[in-house]
Amino acid sequence: MFASCGQEAFFEGHVHAPQTLGGVPRSKVRYDNLKAAVARVMGQGRARTEADRWIAFCSHFGIESFCCRPGIEGAHDKGGVEGMIGYFRRDHFVPVPEVSSLAELNEMVEQWDRQDDGRRIGSRPKTVAEHFALELPLLMPLPEKPFETGRMFTPRVDSYGQIPVRTNRYSVPVRLIGKRVRVVLHASHLVVYDQNVEVARHERLIAKGDVRLDLDHYLEVLVRKPGAFPGSTALEQARSAGRFTPVHDAWWGQARKIHGERDDTRALIEVLLLVSTYSFEWLWQDFRSRRSSRWCGGPVRIAGSL
Repeated sequence: MFASCGQEAFFEGHVHAPQTLGGVPRSKVRYDNLKAAVARVMGQGRARTEADRWIAFCSHFGIESFCCRPGIEGAHDKGGVEGMIGYFRRDHFVPVPEVSSLAELNEMVEQWDRQDDGRRIGSRPKTVAEHFALELPLLMPLPEKPFETGRMFTPRVDSYGQIPVRTNRYSVPVRLIGKRVRVVLHASHLVVYDQNVEVARHERLIAKGDVRLDLDHYLEVLVRKPGAFPGSTALEQARSAGRFTPVHDAWWGQARKIHGERDDTRALIEVLLLVSTYSFEWLWQDFRSRRSSRWCGGPVRIAGSL
């Protein structure tokens, strides 16, 4: 399950399905007239103008799509499928399960699906899994190369170190201000590339007009303007996401005792820059080898906890 209903989610689900089945169906696959696949319904028959990316997807997997007729007549084309969806919904989603994340819900769905393998439909002598074992050899093999399910964008980084993607904005490192970057938008997250190097990764925002900021992206500026750090939106979001923890605040308070009000925030930002640039293992080894440095005499001793 996905938080969005865009074409990216449609494709990711289609990639997941044959991987779970262990192959690709050989005969026609029935589809409703959803916008992710069908650009235009032509009349009351089965003629369709399909979306370009959907045509590329079908070609990649060797799928022959079969579109249902619109209206009441089309209900007879997909009755069995809708019946099974209704059974699964009533059996597992009534009452609505309470979960903390979509990932947890998807794990539950996978578990329910595995449990359903042992079910017998009516008076049939074989279970669902036993019937599928007879069909498995008839599936076509999976493609050797993966299909890119994400949608591509090439926005320009604005003066705030942010990029627009659909109706929302996301941060990138401030050194990229003014440059165009490549964004791959997936159903649940997006990845930002400068040339071929990944520079940012965010959980996808669902509501319109939201902004998602990564504190690490602004540290290079904040170290020169530490006064802007305490009230920054990036810090607020880092606290909400649990990335700026009470351990950070404890370090900050200890830095204030040693470096004073003026330099405490800059000291904290410099350590955050180190943590965002180097691995914890490297920092810990460097700390142990330089125990007598000016940093190690102070609060940086708990930098590993950051």
